[in-house]
Amino acid sequence: MKNKNLYILFGIILIALVSYVVYKGSKTNSSMQSTQEGSQKIHVVAAENFYGDIVQQLGGKHVQVLSVLSDPNVDPHEYESNVQDGIAVAKANLVIKNGDGYDTWMDKLLSASPSKTRVILTGTDIADHKIADNPHVWYGVDNVKTIARKITVTLKQEDPADANEFDQNLTAFDISLQSIQQKIDAIKAKYSSTQVGLTETIYLYQTQPAGLNVLTPLSFERAIAEGNDPSADDVAKANDQITNKQVKVLIYNEQTITPVTTNMQNEAKQQNIPVVPVTETMPTNKHYQSWMMDQLTNLEAALQSAK
Repeated sequence: MKNKNLYILFGIILIALVSYVVYKGSKTNSSMQSTQEGSQKIHVVAAENFYGDIVQQLGGKHVQVLSVLSDPNVDPHEYESNVQDGIAVAKANLVIKNGDGYDTWMDKLLSASPSKTRVILTGTDIADHKIADNPHVWYGVDNVKTIARKITVTLKQEDPADANEFDQNLTAFDISLQSIQQKIDAIKAKYSSTQVGLTETIYLYQTQPAGLNVLTPLSFERAIAEGNDPSADDVAKANDQITNKQVKVLIYNEQTITPVTTNMQNEAKQQNIPVVPVTETMPTNKHYQSWMMDQLTNLEAALQSAK
């Protein structure tokens, strides 16, 4: 009888130990994960990977970031969220989305898991240099600087103890954007007023400050950006501009490809007009800065080789 009581006591102790280990494991895997220093990580969900990269640079070791839309081969306009996305959003302390109709799937995820404590930042609400009817605000360097400042303010509110580090990261981030602005300024100084074509509106945030003259009808660009068919007149005009070599460079979004844009690309190559591909989401193994700089460098080389 005595031995039986000892076995029961041993069993109770063993169960208690297992329960404690499971409890500690669940605490470690929670949305606010403990670091070795004892501080807590801010769990962030970014609708698009460029926002995820920016918040990672600003938050450093104090954030855990999940970027939902990260495949450069997927058309962002056709993306559909899944259960895993919903779970991540439900656990998030901070959600960053673009807004302005660009990522409506994120709005649905947020509505499905209401939270009084979760912070939501919307890029198009924060951006202070917007182009009308153009949600691609992250292509504007001034917009990204403003968005980065707002992200930093939020991180400091979530984690006041590491506020100085967040400020230092923001300063470094702002400095890193200077080379992008310098490249845009250099293009403007040498190639201002050069006529170019665009398959959609995304790159207007860089062609405008670079002083380039976009000939493609704006209504054509907007139709492609919104997933609609451009009018026959606009298609004819955009094609004629290439056939007649009015545009010196064609800039096309390789994530929103349609038969119309493919035809433009093929015609440009046939006419020996340089073609510069750009993307809506950030390629893998890139940071926001290197992504923007690579595309601008390609554009500069295309303008230089244009006949």
